[in-house]
Amino acid sequence: MSRYRNLALFLVLAAAWGSSFVAISAGLEHFPPVLFAALRYDIAGVVMLGYAIYAVDRWRPAGREEWATVAVGAALLIGAYHVFLFVGQQHTTAAAAAVLVSLSPVLTTGFARALVPSDALSPIGVAGVCVGLVGVGVVVQPDPSNLFATDAVAKLLVFCAAAAFALGSVLTRRIDADLPIETMEAWSMLGGAALMHVVSLGLREPIEPAAWIGLEAIGALAYLSLIASALGFLLYFDLLERLGAVEINMVSYVAPVFTAVVGWLYLGEVIDAATVAGFVLIACGFVLVKRRAIGQEVAAVRRWGSSR
Repeated sequence: MSRYRNLALFLVLAAAWGSSFVAISAGLEHFPPVLFAALRYDIAGVVMLGYAIYAVDRWRPAGREEWATVAVGAALLIGAYHVFLFVGQQHTTAAAAAVLVSLSPVLTTGFARALVPSDALSPIGVAGVCVGLVGVGVVVQPDPSNLFATDAVAKLLVFCAAAAFALGSVLTRRIDADLPIETMEAWSMLGGAALMHVVSLGLREPIEPAAWIGLEAIGALAYLSLIASALGFLLYFDLLERLGAVEINMVSYVAPVFTAVVGWLYLGEVIDAATVAGFVLIACGFVLVKRRAIGQEVAAVRRWGSSR
């Protein structure tokens, strides 16, 4: 049952984060990028803090390790990731950004080998990660001419976003503070939002509330704050404890699948043969990474069938 629970939550997380790209595209028509991300986590952080006060005994971190976990989450998983991603994506193609962000599991594997050896993958598992990365590239179908013609600094910033998220995941796992997930998430979001507000002011982004009151702007902000952020990171940190940093960060491989499906349903984008081939490669990558768990599950099903 625990395995089924983890799989279900993993798919919900991938759906929430994959579909968020539609909301991001809509919101960026109305908000400056870094301020948009900051407002998103203002709302998500307040919501999660209220939930933490209601749901857990300790709604405030205490001690060096717990505050260190919050600092890592605020600085890397929330602040640095979104600043690098949103600023970089302004000057590069969405396809190039998607490919670079999906390097996160590969980077996580490298960080885990150095910092949390127990989470490191075997050589076959590393091969599975690489196969999944190829699948993501096939799904997003980057145009090679645009991929290499875009500004190198912008692509470096998006790469830094993936690296920040990967490093934050591994460091959070390494610190392993005994802090309720809800508390860690709430304070990380509020801290990350504060950092992003500082960056937004430093970039002199315009503050024009009149542009934020349209139905599309409010809907995009609400979806990103409550579903992609509050619910999404609650699932992420829960699965991080259960699966480890390397396996949970493979959600960045599955999220583009949901992005393609949502684009097909709501934007009329066609899922072509290349997209299907990418899905198959992603599935093969998961089989390589989770081969032992899949083998155990198949054996359990066979034992159950033979006992009937």
